[in-house]
Amino acid sequence: MITAEYASKEALKIANLAPVIPVLVVHDAAIARPLAEALVAGGLPALEVTLRTPAALDVIREMAQVEGGVVGAGSILTPEMVTQVVEAGAKFGVSPGSTDKVLDAAEAADLPMLPGAATASEVMKLLERGYTMQKFFPAEIAGGAAAIKAIGAPIPGVTFCPTGGVSPKNAMDYLSLKNIVCVGGSWVCPQSLIDAKDWKGIEELAREASQLGK
Repeated sequence: MITAEYASKEALKIANLAPVIPVLVVHDAAIARPLAEALVAGGLPALEVTLRTPAALDVIREMAQVEGGVVGAGSILTPEMVTQVVEAGAKFGVSPGSTDKVLDAAEAADLPMLPGAATASEVMKLLERGYTMQKFFPAEIAGGAAAIKAIGAPIPGVTFCPTGGVSPKNAMDYLSLKNIVCVGGSWVCPQSLIDAKDWKGIEELAREASQLGK
């Protein structure tokens, strides 16, 4: 069992691997490995597989075998999901919000978490528990970079990975802030390229994203 403080420090290490964490909705586990290989080769090793498809757990199992990759599970909503993703090989978890039950389960399972927050009160509650690295979601709807900058002024001890509406057009608005470690986004793996199995195209998008902020 890990503490919230340790879990958050481990999540911060993963968030620091690259400026973008791809947010992946994958419907076919058969393409999981080449997709992950393309993203990792492009410089984006941390991968968030959302639990929004029946294939998600199998996708995590496949991606967990890709050398250099650090696969995580997104859209974790229940303690049962924590157990499932750990068994599948996930190295970190992401949730749109947070509950004590989910965080209790993650800490008991040694799973670093990026718990979601969208208001100052939610950020403070997570900080009180020990989570200094958090997800800001849904980023654009919740006020975007301006909101995170404003929250960071009175709560300087928290850093964020914003997701939800982040794109190449606004990614640098976030990454230019001191309290932003990375962003989460799906633009590096558009469905059109996935359907075409254009792994080189995805690798190139990943390479461009890996240079953001440098």
